[in-house]
Amino acid sequence: MWEYLQPVRIIFGNGTINRLAEEIAKMNGSNGLLITSESFEKRGFVEHIKQISNGRINLSYCHVSANPTVIECDKCADILRQNHCDFVLAMGGGSVMDCAKAAATFCLTDNHSTDYLGTGKTIPESHLPLIAVPTTSGTGSEVTCVSVLSDHERGIKSPMNSSGFYPTVAIIDPELTYTVPPHITACTGFDVLCHAIEAYWNIHHQPICDDLAIHAVRLALENIVQAYDNPLDKQARENMAEASVTAGLAFNMPKTTSAHACSYPLTNQLGIAHGEACAMTITHFIRFNADNGCDRIENLAGMLGYHDAHGMADAIDTMREHTGMMLNLKSFNLTDEQLEALIQGSKHPNLLNNPIPVPEEFLRTMYTKLR
Repeated sequence: MWEYLQPVRIIFGNGTINRLAEEIAKMNGSNGLLITSESFEKRGFVEHIKQISNGRINLSYCHVSANPTVIECDKCADILRQNHCDFVLAMGGGSVMDCAKAAATFCLTDNHSTDYLGTGKTIPESHLPLIAVPTTSGTGSEVTCVSVLSDHERGIKSPMNSSGFYPTVAIIDPELTYTVPPHITACTGFDVLCHAIEAYWNIHHQPICDDLAIHAVRLALENIVQAYDNPLDKQARENMAEASVTAGLAFNMPKTTSAHACSYPLTNQLGIAHGEACAMTITHFIRFNADNGCDRIENLAGMLGYHDAHGMADAIDTMREHTGMMLNLKSFNLTDEQLEALIQGSKHPNLLNNPIPVPEEFLRTMYTKLR
């Protein structure tokens, strides 16, 4: 048995950001909050968005960090409440969208983000209409019901899932990714690749997500390096934008698995960028799964033209090196205590979605090698 749900209306294509006012009007929006990062404010893009909204956006919050916190989310929710906003525009990378999705829901309650993050408390489904506009090709957050927040006081970074987190509409304009620096292009690109691979071998895999995952893996493998080397390559940018949203559609139902489980402590404890953290372990899990009887990763490698899964892993490692991804953890000079914290922190629930049960022994061996 399987089921598939995708309530987000997707608008894809170069120049589609110019349809913003039209989309706001369709939602009968009149008083919106733009949630974004400081870089957009510094480049004057916030004022541009306000102008093309035809007066429907006059408020903005431009302080979302690379790993959005419960404090940032609560500030956004407060602005929405106090100004009686009737819609939200999230523009930026996955961090911005994660913050905005949660704020658009929590603002309709009297609660704080900490009431929900890591507590198991049921998240309400009611939410303000949300327009999601990604400016990186990475998270696929514009089509998922997942929000990842960090609570530094409690030392946790964790995903929250709710059908109320689905954006109303996603406007995906590849031209908005042209100015993304090469390193971030690579980091977000590897996040796409991991989303798709993990969706495909996931124990909760299903046929619609399988096809989406295969398409996204192929696009990512063929275009990450090209987009990194040639940031203005129109076709590479368009292909990566398509890979990103397709991978988002692929993993939204089955969720992610092992590489993402390990990415949380790598980011939370060492500050490694999310996509770079995912990339650090994905080939270890490709080889582990293949060596322990996972036919799906062998089949995927074969469909993509590789001799076997190990050949696919080798190709990905070559791409990681070419794009300057962190290849190991040697620069951190990890103590035994830090190493143990990474091992234990990787026992995230998503690890249970891996097609082969991952023993602590493997995590210890992997991190010892990376160390």
